Amino acid sequence: MIFRVLKKIFCILLALLAGASLLAHLFLPTNALPLSLPSVSARSAILLCAEDGSVFFEKNPDERLGPASTTKLMTALTVLSLVEDPDTAVKIPREAVGIEGSSIYLVAGEMLTVRELLWALLLSSANDAATALAVFSAGSVENFCEKMNALADEWGLQNTHFSNPHGLSDDDHYTTARDLASIARRVLDDPLLSGIVATYKKTIPMDGTPDARLLVNHNRLLRTYEGAIGMKTGFTKATGRTLVSAAERGGMTLIAVTLNAPDDWRDHTAMLDFGFASYECVTLDAGALTYEMPVVGGVSDSVVLSNAEPISMILPKSREPISRRVEAVSRFAYAPVSEGAPLATLAVACEGKVASAELVTTEVVASKAPEKLGFFERIRRFFGS
Repeated sequence: MIFRVLKKIFCILLALLAGASLLAHLFLPTNALPLSLPSVSARSAILLCAEDGSVFFEKNPDERLGPASTTKLMTALTVLSLVEDPDTAVKIPREAVGIEGSSIYLVAGEMLTVRELLWALLLSSANDAATALAVFSAGSVENFCEKMNALADEWGLQNTHFSNPHGLSDDDHYTTARDLASIARRVLDDPLLSGIVATYKKTIPMDGTPDARLLVNHNRLLRTYEGAIGMKTGFTKATGRTLVSAAERGGMTLIAVTLNAPDDWRDHTAMLDFGFASYECVTLDAGALTYEMPVVGGVSDSVVLSNAEPISMILPKSREPISRRVEAVSRFAYAPVSEGAPLATLAVACEGKVASAELVTTEVVASKAPEKLGFFERIRRFFGS
C-alpha cells in the first residue's frame, strides 16, 4: 500500500518536471535586441497590439486633436450598430448632396445599399456618403452624432466627441490617438468593415448604372507595406494629416495612429517596423503539454492531461524568462474520468513590458479517460491478490 502511494507521488513529480522542461524548451527567450524608439513627426501618436491592447510606443497619446476623415471609422461602426442588414436600400436624401470635401457625387433620389455607401465612406472618404448614412440610420445628422457619442461613452472613450459624421473641422469635434486606436480595434473585429478597409479598389453603381463609380483606397500602405490590412486616412487644413493603419505579420496585428503628422507615411512605416522588430507572437500549440494526474478508484492509477487550446502571447523579443505553472482543481481525480473533462489549468506569464501579470490561461483536459474500477476488482486490489 505504501509502495503504491510513493509510486503515485513519484509519477506526479516526474510529470511536473517533464511539463516544466517542455515549456522551458518552447519558450526560450531570444537574444534579439529591440530597435530604438521611432522618431515621428506627429504631434500625437500611438502604436499598439490589436490582440491584447498592449501599447508599444506613444507620443502625447491623450491630447485632444481633430481626427479629420479618420472619423469615418466611428461613423461606420455607428451605422452598423443601427442598421441590421447592410444590404438595406437607401434613397439618397437631398441633405447628402453637395457636401463640402471628398465626394462620390451622390444624386438625390438615387438608390444605393448601406454596404455600397460604406465602401464609398471608407475607400473614397466620401463626405456625402457619410451624411447619407447618418440621415438614413438615425433620421438626421444631429441624431446620428448623439448615437456616435453615446457609443463613445459606452466604450470608455473619455477624450472623444463628435459633431459630424465625416470629420470636417469643428471645435467640438475631437479625439485622441489612444481613443482612435480603440475604435480601430473594433473595426478590425468587424468582418465587413475589416474587409472593406483592407481593399484597394471597388466599383459601385451610379444613379442606377452598375460599376459606374470606381472607389480607390487612399491608404497607400496597402501597396507599399508588407502585411498592411487597412485602415483610414484624413486631412483638413485645421487638423493636418491624420492616419490610422494596421498590419499583420506572424500572428501579430499592430495598429498605428498619428494625428497632425506632416510626414505620416514615414511615421507609420517607422512605428510598424519598430513593433515587428521588437515584439513577436509566442505560441504553445494545443496538445504540446502533457501532465499526469493520479486517479482514485480507476482501472488505471492516472490519467494523461493535455492543453486543449493553443496559448498565444505577444512578447518582447528581448525578454525575461516566462513563468508557467499547472494549477490542478484537485490533487487527484475520481474515476470515471470523462473525455475532455477540465481537471487542471495551465498558466503562463511574462513580467515586464508587455504585462506584469498572467497573460494567458488555458484549460488542460483529459486525453485518456480511465474507467471506474468494478466492485470485485476493488475487493481484489484491497486484499492485494
